Amino acid sequence: MIVLVVLGVLLVLALLTLVHWYLWRRLVRDVSAPGGRWRRTGTVLAFVLPLLSVGALIGGRAFPIAVERWFAWPGYLWLAVLLYLLLGLGVGELVRPLLLRLPSRSAVPDAPASDVPTSDEPGTSEPATPVAPAAPAAPAAPAAPSPERRLFVARAVAIGASGAAAAVVGTGMYGVLRGPKLKQVTVPLAKLPAAAHGYRIAVVSDIHLGPILGRAHTQRIVDTINAAKPDLITIVGDLVDGTVPELGRDAEPLAQLRARDGAYFVTGNHEYFSGAAPWVDFVRELGVHPLQNARVELGGFDLAGVNDIAGEREGDGPDFGRALGDRDPARTAVLLSHQPVTVHDAVRHGVDLQLSGHTHGGQLWPGNFVAELANPTVAGLERYGDTQLYVTRGAGAWGPPVRVGAPSDITIVTLASLRA
Repeated sequence: MIVLVVLGVLLVLALLTLVHWYLWRRLVRDVSAPGGRWRRTGTVLAFVLPLLSVGALIGGRAFPIAVERWFAWPGYLWLAVLLYLLLGLGVGELVRPLLLRLPSRSAVPDAPASDVPTSDEPGTSEPATPVAPAAPAAPAAPAAPSPERRLFVARAVAIGASGAAAAVVGTGMYGVLRGPKLKQVTVPLAKLPAAAHGYRIAVVSDIHLGPILGRAHTQRIVDTINAAKPDLITIVGDLVDGTVPELGRDAEPLAQLRARDGAYFVTGNHEYFSGAAPWVDFVRELGVHPLQNARVELGGFDLAGVNDIAGEREGDGPDFGRALGDRDPARTAVLLSHQPVTVHDAVRHGVDLQLSGHTHGGQLWPGNFVAELANPTVAGLERYGDTQLYVTRGAGAWGPPVRVGAPSDITIVTLASLRA
């Protein structure tokens, strides 16, 4: 096992080295003169930036959160910039040969001379001597691009890729730091009584309080939920990336959540990285009710919750029998489960609606295609047998505080009765 971990670390380091060598070549060596200021600065950054990213990735296990913040901001942001720089330079590799072949103004040929010779003296009647047509010249080989042209194209590609990456990452970061927007979804449920028609559930997941997102982020989420005036609030895992002593103050605004039937919480995989049991106790002190493989009966349906799959390593995983057994199958069952992959267990236990998060909708395009490989649904509402699954994109971000193609959301799920 240790050998596999070491080999994995070495593989990641080798990949980072190769990627940053390529970036140095395209963004530093190809566009600057040896010994110049940009050559020296770019070479230093090619070493420092990946070290900051590695520090951000391992910081939570190696440093207190106050120290981790110094690595997290530049290190995680560089990972996002790195992704879109590589995509931009990939496009640049496709257009580079075309730009190098474009003719320059100095390459325009002179106008051909007249093929019919004329006499030197005007008015003479001496006929011109016929000239045999010249043999057609062999086509000239295309000239190699000049060093000036190569430098111009290299700089154009570098500036274009860098500008595009900065614009994409900057826009995606603004979306995260601004806070999630409300999303409205209506879910028809066959067994829901008419009296519960129009019941509104606020679904929030993947808040990810940590070295970047803190108390102000929590307050924005609480204010957005309370302004929507839901009947019920559900927090579907991955609340934190740190311990209660480190992040408890940042989570305190959750005590301000207001809904007629209260607020409920289930664990996500990141709670088990941070100490799930202390967080369960802490959110209970804030007035949020943990559902640990348990359920409650509300006016029009049963609300159940299961622990995250990551808890299995601690003997605290999901127990669907305990959460859903011995209940009246004629009543509608709504299940809170962090990971969408548990929907197949939900189908077997007669759940009508499962509410999940975990995927972030992919967070950074084209990450959604990778997320599809591990999750039955990446975002939105889909049906599996008699069970409907709704997956929110989440209200925060893990790693880079950036979202591209997967905006953060808090969803108001409105239950609709077919009997109404």
